[in-house]
This record gives sequence, structure tokens and C-alpha cells, in this order.
Amino acid sequence: MNNLKKAGITLLTAFIGGAVAIGAYKIFEVNNTNSSIEEKQKVYFTNNPQADNTIAVTGLDFTQAAASVAPAVVHVRTTYNRTAAIQGQGMDAFGDMFEDFFGRRGRPQQRNSQPAMGKGSGVIVSDDGYIMTNNHVVEDADKIEVILTDKRVLSAKVIGRDKNTDLALIKVEGTGLPIVKLGNSDEVKVGEWVLAVGYPLTLESTVTAGIISAKSRQIGILAPQVNPNNYDPNNPPSNTSIESFLQTDAVINRGNSGGALVNTRGELIGINSAIASQSGTYEGYGFAIPINLAKKVMNDFLKFGEVKRGYIGIQFSELNADNAKTFETKEIDGLYVNSTVEGGAAEAAGIKKGDIIKKLNGAEVLSSAQLQEKIGTMSPGAKVAITVLRNGALKDFNLTLKGEEANKIASAKATPATAEIMNNLGATFAPLNNDTKKKFGITSGVMVQSVTPGKIFDNYDLPKGTVITTINGKGVNNNDQVISALKQSDQMVSFQGIIQDGSRFRITLPLK
Repeated sequence: MNNLKKAGITLLTAFIGGAVAIGAYKIFEVNNTNSSIEEKQKVYFTNNPQADNTIAVTGLDFTQAAASVAPAVVHVRTTYNRTAAIQGQGMDAFGDMFEDFFGRRGRPQQRNSQPAMGKGSGVIVSDDGYIMTNNHVVEDADKIEVILTDKRVLSAKVIGRDKNTDLALIKVEGTGLPIVKLGNSDEVKVGEWVLAVGYPLTLESTVTAGIISAKSRQIGILAPQVNPNNYDPNNPPSNTSIESFLQTDAVINRGNSGGALVNTRGELIGINSAIASQSGTYEGYGFAIPINLAKKVMNDFLKFGEVKRGYIGIQFSELNADNAKTFETKEIDGLYVNSTVEGGAAEAAGIKKGDIIKKLNGAEVLSSAQLQEKIGTMSPGAKVAITVLRNGALKDFNLTLKGEEANKIASAKATPATAEIMNNLGATFAPLNNDTKKKFGITSGVMVQSVTPGKIFDNYDLPKGTVITTINGKGVNNNDQVISALKQSDQMVSFQGIIQDGSRFRITLPLK
């Protein structure tokens, strides 16, 4: 009798425990619509443990990782009406750099009456149909279709798009879809093996292998382009793009855009986005958006319908051995603060022009890409600790990041025509210090601080560090004077200056 009683109590306890667990899951499941991507994945893998195909790495056998990821990487097919395709020609947001992206390449060149078509890839990250891809894959599309590996074709809608990171979140209606498990891009190491999965060229699902060849890469492809027809001189555009790509030599081509970059355990560490290429096809390097940055963007889409970014509120230059003298410092590592935004987080905390940012939350900051990526994963109101070098001593500041409205930077007023010229030149300028003027025996000049790949300065081999003394015969000492001198330009613009070895030059460049 006692044994029966004990068995009954055990059975009742098990029943109650199971009911509580199921009830808790159902409660969570009801709210799953508003859950973050990570929460959706946690629920999925908790209730489908057999679906967790995370691989234990043994040697260089990638078969298990490829098999676990491939079903959740989809072909994204887009359709554009002819009017939109024609109007878009020559006005694409990526300009000439569009040749280095894949997904929509070739669409504007169509000449028949059929709708223009595009293609790319996407990664399913929740079993109810949320898919990560690139903004440039789905931007301006009239129709988006997702083709699964089992040949099903599903209609998709855009949940959110972000030009600043080239990310988009789309959704199809479905349940029980295969997903790729999210990894941690902060843990990615240079030299580790990775797989790229997508739909390149006209091929079906394709897996290639390579290594991570670099991290925190900036390639200048997301910088905003100025349309003079829509330019507002009272609200000039600022560059809020975030480029901190994972660089890989895994083979990727047109059509891989939006596909998966995974580690050998089958975890998603990046969204493939761009290639470095003169021909438009693979020539050695591809670039992927780190998944930690992508997660933040996707979760903002789900929660707010748009990206909510936090800002430090500074303008800065990345220090190196070539420009340290320009900023009158011996430091060659860190970020030199050129100015702080009035009312911004940095100004409020006490950071000043001339400070050199050395650390963010205790971790070294060696490049602007590193800083942008870390801040890009944070929201307004987030607390960050920044260490700067001031007067030879390290000093710590605690900041509360502010939203976009508080980060608007005052810029010199320019006409729409001048804004277009500045955009086409693809260069930024900074004043010269007295030592540099004395070194070259000049009384005026600005130094080229950055050069955008594919733009005029890049095409004519005028690199960072070049000194420009006159523009259209007028001496220039700062950005306002550069803009004023460029107003005299029509089809051509004349520069005089000095290259880094001290040789002087005079050159007249076309503005297109």
C-alpha cells in the first residue's frame, strides 16, 4: 500500500511539473511575436533540442556544419517595375561602388519591357519566418519572393531596412522553418575557418570555405551619396554609416549578398555584403557584417520598426604614423577628437577637442571601425566608459549615449552643386599645423584626411596625407575655404599641392 502511495505521489509530482513547464512555454509562446531574435531562438532550441546542430569541431571536416546551415539559407528573388528601374539608373545610393556589391547588379541595364529582376540570399533566424538579408538586395523592390531549399516559393514583406549598415529584415508566413543558430562575432579570431553559404551567380545553394583574414574593415562603400535635387543646405547630410566588416577569403560572388558567414560549429557570425573587385566577380576578398551588429539592428526593427542608435557626439580622426604630426602628437594609436557636438554625450561628460580616445569600456580602440561597431550595437541611454589621453595622462569619462536628434552636427553651408562636387571628389580635408607649413615652406593648405574608393581623388592617386595648397587658384586653410573655392568650379577643378615626398603638383580634374 505504501509503495502504491509513493508511486502515486511521484506520478502526481511529475504531472504537475510537466504542466507548469508547458504552461510557462505557452505563456512565452503567446508573447513570442514581440520577442527579440535571440529570445525566439532560445524558445525554438529549448523546445526542439534535436534541431540544435551546433557542431563539435574535429579537424577540417566541414560537412556537418554545411549540412546544418544550408537548409536555412534561402534565395531572395526581387522584382522591380520598369519605371523604378529606369529612374534608378545613375542615381543608385552606392554610385560607382555599386559594382562591388552583389544582388541587384545589372538590373538598371535592362532594355526590354519586362520587369527588372534582382537576386540575393537571406538567412532564416526564427522558425516563424524572419529572415536577415542586405538592404541593397530588397531596396525599392515591388515584389520579394523567398525560395527555400525544398523548392517552395514564399512571398516576403519588409519589416525594416537600414542603409547605414546595409541590413534588412524580411518575413515570410510559415512555421517550423529551419534556422541558423546565432553566434558571437566578438569571439571571431583572425585565421579561423569559416563557411560562406548563399546563391551566387546563377547557381543553386553553394558552400565555400576560407578563413577570417581581417576584422573591423572599412571600405568606404556605405558613405552617403548626395542627390543635388534633394539637397537641403540648412540640413546637410552627415555620414552615420557603420562599416566594421569581417573580411574573408571564402569565395563569394554576386547573389551571395545577404547570405550566411558561419563558423565551423555552424553558428552565424556574419551577413555577407560586399566584395573587393575590379571585375564585379570574386578576386580574393569578401566582407560580412558582424552578427552582433546585425542582431541589434534586427531587434530594433522588431521592437520599434526602425533603428534607434546611440551616439557619442564627436568628430574624430584615426591616428597613424603619417598624420600624427598634423595633430601635433607623438601618438600613432587611438582616435583624435576634432570636435564635440554641442549638447552631445561627449561634451556633457567633459571630453574635449584634442583628447585621444584610447579605450571603450576597458577595451583598446585602435580604429574608427572598432569604435563604430561597438557603439553601433548600443541604444540611446546606454552607459559607456571612455578612456582618453589628455596632456600625457589617461583620464576616464562615463557617458550616456544620446539619440540621433541630439547628434546633429553643424556643417558649413554649401550649395547643392558644391555638395555634389564634394561628393564626387570623395575626400575630406583638415587644416595644416604650423610644423607642416614650415616643413614645406607654405603659408596655406589643407591635408587630405580620407579618400573614398572609386571616387575622383582615389582614381587619380591623390591619397591620404596629400597637401592641397590652392583650389581654382585660391589659397585654402580650412573646410569652409575649400567649399568657397569649389563654388568657382564648372566642369573641371584645379588643384595645386604637395605629395608626401615633398614633390609639388598641379592638376586639373573632371568633376564627373
